[in-house]
Amino acid sequence: MMKTSRAGAMNWLQPMLLFLLFGLIILSAGMGYIRISFLEVLKIVIWKLTGDRSFLRGIDSTLPYVVLEVRLPRILTSAIVGSGLSLAGIVFQGILLNPLADPYTLGISAGAAFGASIALLFGIAWLGVYTVPMFAFVGATATLAAVLLISSFDRQTSSNNLILAGIIVSAILSAGVSFIKYVADEQVSIIIFWLMGSFASKSWTDVLLTLLFVMLGAGVCFFFARDLNVMSLGDRSASSLGIETNRVRILLLVTASLITAACVSVSGIIGFVGLVVPHLMRFLVGPDNRKLVPASILAGAILLLCADTITRAVLPSEIPIGVLTALIGGPFFCFIFRRQRAMRVYG
Repeated sequence: MMKTSRAGAMNWLQPMLLFLLFGLIILSAGMGYIRISFLEVLKIVIWKLTGDRSFLRGIDSTLPYVVLEVRLPRILTSAIVGSGLSLAGIVFQGILLNPLADPYTLGISAGAAFGASIALLFGIAWLGVYTVPMFAFVGATATLAAVLLISSFDRQTSSNNLILAGIIVSAILSAGVSFIKYVADEQVSIIIFWLMGSFASKSWTDVLLTLLFVMLGAGVCFFFARDLNVMSLGDRSASSLGIETNRVRILLLVTASLITAACVSVSGIIGFVGLVVPHLMRFLVGPDNRKLVPASILAGAILLLCADTITRAVLPSEIPIGVLTALIGGPFFCFIFRRQRAMRVYG
């Protein structure tokens, strides 16, 4: 009876999360210095989708610009980044067989930080406002290539080697970022602010780019969700069931790392989302990645959207979102960790 009720709850969880996410997007778009009602935001969105100007009747002419060009790009970018980081967290925890793994375990964030810091230090502006995100993306992908090169022996890659290689590369790049901050003069405050994470001044281009990477990555992860389930039993068991563990591991690692690189390049360093959300959803829906992936995608979007809304519209002055997620995620993860340990000891 309890199993049946839990299965029913899991079936309802994803539609509930989707409905909650949509409602939070509309609610958040109305929050800020200019207050806009939930109904007005909904009418503006419907007008944009349908082109029927009758929905704008009685609405101030400046409000559609505020909603569609200022707030929604930032709101949607934060939601998509939250989804991507959560998805990457699932993959890293599943492949590395480490419950403490997150999108930054392999040094991807350190690589992005190093690339962005170089662009900010030298004032490089080849691509305008997209120069820093492009350098961050290149730094993250180059870091992934270095980690895979260091950890591979005889064309085989183990979880332990990946973690050790990630720690080594991350330490070197973190030292490089520290040196850049030391030699930077006027740019040091800009570098520090970027490293703390922010969704300020995001555009529809940011929305589309991050959405493209996250959607493609989600498709790959959905396709290999069953293989990821089997690989959690260990390489020997997975190989005996016909799964090419090394090929699948590399493919999923590259996919998750590219998702992380795309997200970090537009948002800066945002921690704990890819660590906390998979654990919470795993507690609610179980370890099956076919259910865990969609639930975590939606929950990650909700978490980061709420955090960004708090920094943008609730607090007296905006603080870097990476600081807020750390303040929320740290104690929350400690609670989950202690609870799981207690269940293992006394359960």
